Amino acid sequence: MSTHRYQVPAGPAAAEIEVKRSRFIAALEPVADEAAARSFIDGRRKAHHGARHHCSAFILGADRMTERSNDDGEPAGTAGAPMLEAIRGSGVSDIVAVVTRYFGGTLLGAGGLSRAYGESMSAALAGMKTLVREEFSLFELPVDHATAGRVEAELRHRRVLVRGVAYGARAVLRLAVGAEELGSLEQIVAAVTTGDGELTAVGTEWVTLPSGR
Repeated sequence: MSTHRYQVPAGPAAAEIEVKRSRFIAALEPVADEAAARSFIDGRRKAHHGARHHCSAFILGADRMTERSNDDGEPAGTAGAPMLEAIRGSGVSDIVAVVTRYFGGTLLGAGGLSRAYGESMSAALAGMKTLVREEFSLFELPVDHATAGRVEAELRHRRVLVRGVAYGARAVLRLAVGAEELGSLEQIVAAVTTGDGELTAVGTEWVTLPSGR
């Protein structure tokens, strides 16, 4: 698994199933950190304050190592665990899920609960669109004002992300390059600047790529 590139939700997703008159309402949300995940969980609890259970799970980070789940009063392992397993199986990170249960009067048993929480999560995940989040290396490339426009256009044509241009004594292009393209950047810059371009590394940045890139 690459820690430089991973899938994230493109936006919220939801689904609802009914099992023996109990309603299971699943809601998924993209989040940047644990504080945002817990805030979303609290928000779902307030939005459905009449429900008996608000079980949750989330996975965060490029390495997907930050995992949490909560059964919220359901028998241990029957809600948060199957929800977390569904998220793991999706391959998505930076995501929080809450399944709200309105009790229908019939006990489902441990197996029935696990299936219901897992199925509601699977239904929500099936309707969720994803994007790719990638760690880019950042560089600055000074060029003459007279050639800045041409150089920028040629870099974009070669699929180098140009994050901006600062104009001073020279025009300074700010470039972002993914891990797979990093090895060819110097050759690309040499080609579009006829060997005069000099790159300066200025750090890294996580970028959520638009659909189709």
